[in-house]
Amino acid sequence: MKVEQLSLDIFHTLITGSGLRVKAGPFNLSIQTCLPSLIDQLYRMYSHYSLVDETEIAEFHVRIIPKHSIRRPLAQFIQFQIDGRSPFPPVPAKQALATLEWGINLAIAMRINHLLLFHSAAVERNGHVLLLPAWPGSGKTTLCTALIHRGYRLFSDEFGLMDPQSGEFFPLPRLMPLKNQSIGVIRDYLPEAVLGPEIPGTLKGTVAHVRPPQESIERADETAKPRWIVFPKWSAGAALRLESLPQSEAFLLLATNAFNYEVLGETAFDAVTSLVRNCECRKLVYSDFDSALAALDELTDG
Repeated sequence: MKVEQLSLDIFHTLITGSGLRVKAGPFNLSIQTCLPSLIDQLYRMYSHYSLVDETEIAEFHVRIIPKHSIRRPLAQFIQFQIDGRSPFPPVPAKQALATLEWGINLAIAMRINHLLLFHSAAVERNGHVLLLPAWPGSGKTTLCTALIHRGYRLFSDEFGLMDPQSGEFFPLPRLMPLKNQSIGVIRDYLPEAVLGPEIPGTLKGTVAHVRPPQESIERADETAKPRWIVFPKWSAGAALRLESLPQSEAFLLLATNAFNYEVLGETAFDAVTSLVRNCECRKLVYSDFDSALAALDELTDG
């Protein structure tokens, strides 16, 4: 059963009570809140996600709760909690959705160590994963949004989840946060994309979330092996360049871009070594989506 099959009243009862339990790739989430605006946003943005039975274990129990400020008694604040603890300070209530999504990402990054976690977008085409590792500000999420609305299946815009033993990647199709100018760019380029409200004033500026396409959410159990690693970088006015990258350089970039490389130690070293040896490694510089998508289509069709 999916969230969209619930009436708003039942959805409200679950999320304000024992928790809305939904499946997110290989993980189960339990979400609680009594904030009316967040409830309405989640009802729309989580509509295609599957519900999780009460008998199944939820790896993450998260809450958004009201928080009162002594200094600003009339202002509305909220706080993110996971298992009763608050890793973030209180923020204005209008930032609740962004705080919830960042909090879930933090929990995954800090707690999951049976998988190797790359800071990378990941999409699938022709049965194989295209990994897009990048530093913040490289346009990773924006490019990923364009790809998944033009024939690619979303795994994640934030995490490359790799089984270090089998080399398989796990989908984790969650809401994708566009930031600042990227919001208008995507609204113009992809009018069919479903975006949440614009949330101003966050630590990353104005944020709006993209809901993953329904097919990507429904196929979240379908793992795939990687075939291409492309390090993207958007640069205003730059001519398209898709160039080969030495495996040694790709190894260093991936290792330093992994959340838990040092925790997994030798296991991570062996996994990254195998990954770069079995993939085509490239670096991409682009300034417009059409040329970038054409180049990546050619690469993944080859």
